[in-house]
Amino acid sequence: MVDIDVIEQWRSAPRLTSFAAFFDRTASGTGGAPDRGEPLVDLSLLDFDLDCAVFADTHRKLWGPFDRHYFASIPYRIEEECRLGSSMLTYSLRAWARSRAQTKIYTLGTGTGCLSRTIASLGGGRIETLCCSPTAANREAFYANRGSDHAHFFLGPFFDLNDERLADDPELKQFCDGFDVLFEDTTFQMYHRDRTRQLEFVVPKIKPGGLLIQVQKLAHEDVEIYRMRERQKDEIFKPRYFSPSGITDKKDEVLDTMERLQVDLATTATALRAFFRYSVITWNSGNFYTFVSSNAREPIREFIALMAKPAIPPAFCYHLLPIVLVDTDTDPIAPALAWRPPNQLGTFDPRRSLVA
Repeated sequence: MVDIDVIEQWRSAPRLTSFAAFFDRTASGTGGAPDRGEPLVDLSLLDFDLDCAVFADTHRKLWGPFDRHYFASIPYRIEEECRLGSSMLTYSLRAWARSRAQTKIYTLGTGTGCLSRTIASLGGGRIETLCCSPTAANREAFYANRGSDHAHFFLGPFFDLNDERLADDPELKQFCDGFDVLFEDTTFQMYHRDRTRQLEFVVPKIKPGGLLIQVQKLAHEDVEIYRMRERQKDEIFKPRYFSPSGITDKKDEVLDTMERLQVDLATTATALRAFFRYSVITWNSGNFYTFVSSNAREPIREFIALMAKPAIPPAFCYHLLPIVLVDTDTDPIAPALAWRPPNQLGTFDPRRSLVA
């Protein structure tokens, strides 16, 4: 159990103090919005995959103000959201087909909860989802366009969603037994550098055989490489959506502080190895990475086998994926990993957007 002093340290972290005003403005739509263009899914990067296209279409209809800012800020993160989300959906529906039990998914620190609302909507009652955010405007966006009664919201930081809170809240007590999939989205980096303590808090909430999925922005042991990737993001990708002043304002208000709470790949691997037998890097965009981890070989193998190949131009991806970060000698997962082939749309006119 995480010590109360650690919890109090997280409570005074930037996400709840110096960053709070930025997130309030961005989530309410009074600031932070892209002022040059609207981010849209590039289905060509997803090989016009039908599963990803269906997910993208529903996902776009459920956006709130914060989603526009987020997907305009991280190169090709919107394509990765649809790739991840469609895989989570299929993985969950397969589990339901085997057991007729609802899959429970928790998306930790995901703004308006658009991902969880999309999965719940497409799951048709076969999946129950929960998201959390400490920003009240994100809760308002969630309930303004909930998408499904099977999607749920907790207002507060991730560390306030403890066992007692789950047991006492009538709407949330269905999640007391844990989650089949727990997704952490660029949240730990806003509270502290100690990834081991953060994992110590969330991993017990994952059911045996469940998955931890994380999108994180990492530091780099070579600061010049980190800076080069940041320039690529800020000078090539973000100007499609933000004016120069918008890019500079966010860097001054949020990003410079956030860098101090990021950790590198080696530190990430050490923390994950303390809790999981398997961990795989499934996506990279500059300084951003997706990790999938589990203590069970077959669930993580099945999940990755349901993923389309990474949807990102080669210039933004600095690794040959997937990369096995944590493995076992006795039953290694590395030889079993492969992306699924695209389930391509039949006749498709790329000039016509499915998610406009």
